[in-house]
Amino acid sequence: MALGPQLLEILACPDTHHAPLAYDAEAQTLTCTQCGRIFEVRDDVPVLLLDEARGGPGQAS
Repeated sequence: MALGPQLLEILACPDTHHAPLAYDAEAQTLTCTQCGRIFEVRDDVPVLLLDEARGGPGQAS
């Protein structure tokens, strides 16, 4: 089961800018369209925790 289109419409980056997220179904990740942070999707549940994100401001991917 993949993330549904209605859920993808409302998901946003948890950082203060709340930018939309781009979904990569093959990689099972969500990427912030503004800061570039990459959030994992585990068992069809987005893990939108800044501490667990890869990349983004001041971090190496």
